[in-house]
Amino acid sequence: MNLEILSKKDNKEVLNTIISKIRDYILYKNLESGDKLPSERMLSEKFEVSRGAIREAIQKLEFYGILNSIPQSGTFVANIGQIAINGIIEDILKLEESDFKSLVETRILLELKTVRLAAIRRTDADLEKIKAALDAYTKKTMNGDDAVQEDLLFHLAIAKASANSTINTLMLLITPEIITNFNKYHVCDENQAQKGVQEHLEIYEAIQQKNPQLAKQKMKDHFKVLYQYCYNL
Repeated sequence: MNLEILSKKDNKEVLNTIISKIRDYILYKNLESGDKLPSERMLSEKFEVSRGAIREAIQKLEFYGILNSIPQSGTFVANIGQIAINGIIEDILKLEESDFKSLVETRILLELKTVRLAAIRRTDADLEKIKAALDAYTKKTMNGDDAVQEDLLFHLAIAKASANSTINTLMLLITPEIITNFNKYHVCDENQAQKGVQEHLEIYEAIQQKNPQLAKQKMKDHFKVLYQYCYNL
């Protein structure tokens, strides 16, 4: 049976099925640290799923430190024992979808740290990317268009400027879910969007000035309405 990605729920089920099969393969073949897995194409044929689905499962297992992909070399079992592999994967399969409140809390915690680091570490190139995202957000908002994606691109540019790859990865993981929920709950009305332009500008200016304390405060102010809205759902 060919497993297709038809919806978010189906996607999670497919992903979990593939992860389970990869775990079973590792255990059945008694693979150890440094042992190589079959190619994406071979796993795709073996499990009867798309290569994209295999790639997504591998990336998730990489994130949790179970696999290690090396460009042009392949995917290998990380330095971890089989008992640990089995236990971690069991926990992964039990993970529930994050609710909107959890996403908001996580995002705020991440970004208060991220914006401080960005103000300290940002380069001129980082600043240009943040400004470009700010300009795109401002243009759409002033035209009365939906600027949710441009808003999040602004925040992702700040995450990139923090020079912390783990924070950047976490932001990338939760961003699609945040976009979905923003649209679902209509978080950004017109008045708030207009106010957001000024708040984004103040965050940008604090980063430009390399003032981490001010940057954190401006980010905290920016999230005030969202945080209150979340807890009034």
